[in-house]
Amino acid sequence: MTGAIEAAVADVTSWLAGAAGQPVPVGPPRDDPGGGLTVWPLDLRPARQTATGGAAREPYRFVVRLLVSGGGPAALPALDRVLAAATTGSGRPELVLDAGDPALWRALGVAPRPALLLDVPARIDRPAPTAPPVRQPLRLRQLDMRTLDGRVVGPQDQPLAAMRVELVGTAQATETDAAGRFRLVGVPHDPDAPDRPVRIRLVGRGRVHTAELDPAGDDLVVVHAPD
Repeated sequence: MTGAIEAAVADVTSWLAGAAGQPVPVGPPRDDPGGGLTVWPLDLRPARQTATGGAAREPYRFVVRLLVSGGGPAALPALDRVLAAATTGSGRPELVLDAGDPALWRALGVAPRPALLLDVPARIDRPAPTAPPVRQPLRLRQLDMRTLDGRVVGPQDQPLAAMRVELVGTAQATETDAAGRFRLVGVPHDPDAPDRPVRIRLVGRGRVHTAELDPAGDDLVVVHAPD
């Protein structure tokens, strides 16, 4: 499978071969006075993204910047032909005349030389995920709602006040009073799973704890917070 960067470099290599009149290998610049041109990807640059509505996901777009350079005076005619082809006609990569930075050549370990930068658009397709087929009839159930009364205590059964009590998976939350008591209204109860525990989250005193409570009992639920 060819990736987006590899495909962009291959397209430019094919275009360069026609523009320069000779094959242009992919590789870093080299000090070879008799050598021809080389093309080398330098970096990736962001491109403007398009946004659409609906379920379709637009491809992620970016730009591959490539350095085209020659190894000596013998490469200048080919570089000249590439420059002419890049400034005329259609379907060409975007030309950037900004490859004279001495730091670039020092990083590549070669002497400065005439060169061109080509910006090539690339994209990564992002297909929308396919929803799995529904293989069973749709079943609607109405859950009962219960009220859960409890009390939060700490070490030696001391009541913990101002503790936030959250019903995990819902927006339901409350706080304990001075006696550590709390009441959660609207706790879902599944009649098909009456023994399924109710999960709550305790937040306070710089800590977060979770607990599972038995929903079947009608008595006051006592939650022991860790030390």
